[in-house]
Amino acid sequence: MWQQRLITLNARARGFHLVTDELVAALPELVGYRVGVLHLWLQHTSASLTVNENADGAVRRDFERFFNRLVPQGESGYEHDYEGPDDLPAHFKASLLGCQLSLPIGEGRLALGTWQGIYLGEHRDRGGPRRVLATLYGEPH
Repeated sequence: MWQQRLITLNARARGFHLVTDELVAALPELVGYRVGVLHLWLQHTSASLTVNENADGAVRRDFERFFNRLVPQGESGYEHDYEGPDDLPAHFKASLLGCQLSLPIGEGRLALGTWQGIYLGEHRDRGGPRRVLATLYGEPH
């Protein structure tokens, strides 16, 4: 069984945000799968998706600090700055982390570990709403 849906995530401030609940809420058909895979494709080049710690908000803040040190804003010598000083750093961060995830489905829910959650990495100061193409495939109950 295959299903596909375009999900629009709410606009968020720059940083790393847990979006697991928002994504699951937008996929009520998930409960119909006994086993399968959810593929998420973020349709943007200045944001990212990743899986990590879902309990301690300090982890998300530390992610933001780490990636800002790794890819600092305001470096000289780059040409691509059409949309402001956060433009190219956002593209670098998005490429480092990626724009897609494949997640297992088991018994009608995401088979994430106890402490795992889906992060949206918003790398722009004002990125706006973000679109995620969700493709579900697997065996129904």
